[in-house]
Amino acid sequence: MAEKVSRAEVMKHLDKGVLDAIPAYLKPIDDIWQPADLLPKSEHEEFYDQIKELQKKASNLTYDLLVVLIGDTITEEALPTYESWLSSLHPINEEREGGWNQWVRAWTAEENRHGDILNKYLYLSGRINMRAMEISTQYLLADGFDIGTTKDPYRNFVYTSFQELATNLSHRRVAKFAKKEGDDLLAKICGNVASDEARHASAYKSFVSKIFEVDPSEMMIAFEDMMRKKIVMPAHFLREKGTPRGDAFRHFSEVAQRIGVYTGKDYIHILHSLIKEWHIEKICGLNEAGEKARDYIMALPARLHKLTERMTPQPTSYKFSWINA
Repeated sequence: MAEKVSRAEVMKHLDKGVLDAIPAYLKPIDDIWQPADLLPKSEHEEFYDQIKELQKKASNLTYDLLVVLIGDTITEEALPTYESWLSSLHPINEEREGGWNQWVRAWTAEENRHGDILNKYLYLSGRINMRAMEISTQYLLADGFDIGTTKDPYRNFVYTSFQELATNLSHRRVAKFAKKEGDDLLAKICGNVASDEARHASAYKSFVSKIFEVDPSEMMIAFEDMMRKKIVMPAHFLREKGTPRGDAFRHFSEVAQRIGVYTGKDYIHILHSLIKEWHIEKICGLNEAGEKARDYIMALPARLHKLTERMTPQPTSYKFSWINA
């Protein structure tokens, strides 16, 4: 039987790989797109004409698509919570310039642009009650989140792999619907955000792959545990003024499911993709608990599929405070 390794030893082993992930999966700051590249430029004479054109196209966006876009934006704006959470994952006191700390700062720098550009677009669109939306954002930051990972890096890497794939899909779908509804600018914005999320997902998936090489049983058990709990989105405590924690997220999720931005079938598809990515069926060197965990994971997609088949999206009359009448 292989000697048991600690989380701290594994994270130390991963450090160079995490450092190498920065140029592999993140783009140079001087080269990557910035919000100013895509939005109307206030210093140009045609700025006001461009705003009028932006608002004209935004006026054609459906109510439901705006709901999903706002929910996605608030999720992106809660970045300080995610940075603090990721910074705490290393189980030893790592140096400031260690691989993990450098990765977290560089990842945060890329992610910061997402909430920035989406917020500015919504402000310029003229369709949003920005104060109501800002209240929800502040609540989400103040409430924090509980995604069931504790400070275990293995569980957190399962979560980030899954969640980055989910956000990539959500932004891609919003881009698709925006283009269909005649808003090419919003489609381009969301497409660019989705592209970033895809790269980030690839990085976190690569971290899990490396852990499977050195600590397969514990990594498998962590994967199983997260799937038993079910992956919840980071904005699952989302609320509006005067409503209970999580109430707005429930209504937002119903809209996303109903219009097909993110559905139960998408959840299963992402799980399938991770099982394939990490070669779960072929992992060697598992102990008894690891084998049982693998059995659960391999059987889960079929079980979830049966549950999803019974689900029917329900219409709702709920009105969000975020959108101007």
